[in-house]
Amino acid sequence: MATSPTSEQLLVIIDPVARRMDGESVRIAKDVLSAGAAGTKVCLPDGPEEFARVLARRGSRRPVVIGDDRALTRAVALLHRQRALAACVLSVVPVGGSLGVARALGVPTGAVAAARAVLDGAERRLDLLVDDSDGVVLGALRIPPLSLVPQDAESSRDSWDPRDAHDSREAHDARDPGSPRASRGDQRLHGGWGLHGGWGLHGAWGSGGPRGSRDAPDLEDSRGAGGLRGDGGGGADSGRPWLRTCQSLVRTLVPSRPSRLSAVPTPPGPARLRIEVDGVTLIDLDQPVEAVSVIPGTGGASGMVTVEVRPLSLGAEATPLLARGRTVTVSGADFRYRADASIAGPVRRRTWTVREGALGLMLPGR
Repeated sequence: MATSPTSEQLLVIIDPVARRMDGESVRIAKDVLSAGAAGTKVCLPDGPEEFARVLARRGSRRPVVIGDDRALTRAVALLHRQRALAACVLSVVPVGGSLGVARALGVPTGAVAAARAVLDGAERRLDLLVDDSDGVVLGALRIPPLSLVPQDAESSRDSWDPRDAHDSREAHDARDPGSPRASRGDQRLHGGWGLHGGWGLHGAWGSGGPRGSRDAPDLEDSRGAGGLRGDGGGGADSGRPWLRTCQSLVRTLVPSRPSRLSAVPTPPGPARLRIEVDGVTLIDLDQPVEAVSVIPGTGGASGMVTVEVRPLSLGAEATPLLARGRTVTVSGADFRYRADASIAGPVRRRTWTVREGALGLMLPGR
């Protein structure tokens, strides 16, 4: 049974991605939690080491993660490696772009409803998949990773953006026209996938809509004007039409690098894998497969995983192979797999074992 929320001490860990993407939901959740708990300590870690250190020093406080699926799985993985999952009840307020795992676990995705579940909900013990490299899977495991799109490439990098530590300071500078940082803010290219899934000017869209990719014709390096510009003709070279003609000719003759916005990876093809469930071979290397999914705790079977294998269809649709067990071993040529919100691999062999009731999560009371 969960302790009465009015007497609990909470450790609220706010993920920097959540602060950047939806600061209003973060503020609402923090206000609800602070008003409903006896004591609330709020932490804003700036990196993975600080995140792990804060979680390890939680003491008797119940950890509450405000963030997306990656923040949730990061917290669970840290608690698992600290061997602290059995004695800890975790709470999450989903905020961010990727919330499918939290939703599948039964966590409300609204800030107020999720915060109320932290305070008034009940503890539920959920099954967890643990692999032979000590990785964890909360929801579904899929081979190959069928949704290999740029957003997933972002999810597969469990990295932290160093700019997250300076979000509030840069937001203040952006409002202050006299700040030297404000004049530089719109001249930088975002150093990776942006919030809109592709390359673009850091933190701003042009007045005429998205400016396009990193190599779009209207993003020119007008060093005489002090940086990147996309004003369609204004700047230091506006009085030199011959220069613009030369630049246009060079862009025509020299092939530009492909834009990361349009470079969507080719969907993976059939794989040849040996899949064993509790030591029994479900499918072998001689039969190509289109997809494999492993989901813990489905169909009311606690302590078991459901494995579904879709063989390659030649003409008529092939019947999926289903099995349940406690361990799943996949081996074969180098393969990648999607575990919750991230993509891992390539590996040649991996074994997952279900841990019954390993994860304690606060969910709405029933």
